[in-house]
Amino acid sequence: MTGPIRLQKYIAQCGIASRRKAEEYIRAGRIAIDGVVQTEMGVSVLPGQNKVTFDGKPIAAREKPVYYLLNKPKGYVTTLSDPQGRPIVTSLIKESKARLFPVGRLDLDTEGALILTNDGEFAQKIQHPRYNINKTYQALVKGCPKAEQLALLERGIFLEGKMTSPAVITVLAKKGPNRLMQIVIHEGRKRQVKKMFAAIGAPVLHLKRTAYGRLVLGRLPLGDYRQLNPSDLKKIFL
Repeated sequence: MTGPIRLQKYIAQCGIASRRKAEEYIRAGRIAIDGVVQTEMGVSVLPGQNKVTFDGKPIAAREKPVYYLLNKPKGYVTTLSDPQGRPIVTSLIKESKARLFPVGRLDLDTEGALILTNDGEFAQKIQHPRYNINKTYQALVKGCPKAEQLALLERGIFLEGKMTSPAVITVLAKKGPNRLMQIVIHEGRKRQVKKMFAAIGAPVLHLKRTAYGRLVLGRLPLGDYRQLNPSDLKKIFL
C-alpha cells in the first residue's frame, strides 16, 4: 500500500501542475480531499484511499509523461485559461490528449522555445534555481548599447531590490540603428530580459527564446512543435 504523500507532491505527480503551482492552487482553495477544501501546506493524502479534486473534478491517475517543444508565436498566453479569451499555448498541441501545461512563461508578445508537459516533477526541476538551467534568448534592442552597459548586465544589476545573476551577452548583428543581442540567463523572473535591457536604456523591441540548456529551437517553424525524446531531455540539463 502506498504511504501518505504531501498534497502538493501528489498533485504534481498526477500531472496537474508543478509543485510550486500546486501550492498556489491549494492556497486559492481549488483543491479538496474527500470533499473538504484544503488551504494549508503540510497536508498529506493517501493515494487510492483519499479522493482528491481540483476545481471540483477528481484528479485522475498519472498519465504517461510526455514532453513537447513548441515554437510559441505572439498572441498566445502561457496559462491554462484566460479571462480575456485570448488563445492559450496548449491549444497548439493538436496530437496529444494529455493534460499539458507550459513550463514557465513567455509574455504575450514573446516568441520562441516553450516546453509543454504533463510531468510536474520535471517542470519543477527545470524552474528550480538549484539546477541553473540556462535559457537563451535573442533580443532586438533599441539603439546600440555600449560595451560598459552590457558589462553591467553580465555582472548583474539590481532589479526590484534584488541582484540579477551573471549573464552572458553577445552582439549578433546590426539591424539599422538597433542591435540583435543574444543573452543567456538561468533565472526566470517575470519579464526579466526586458527589464534588464530597459535598465540600461535599450528597450527590447522583439524577444525570442531559442534554447533551454543545449536543447535548441533550431528550424522548428513558428507555431509548430515536436515531441521530445530522452536524448532531447538530457540536453536541457547538460
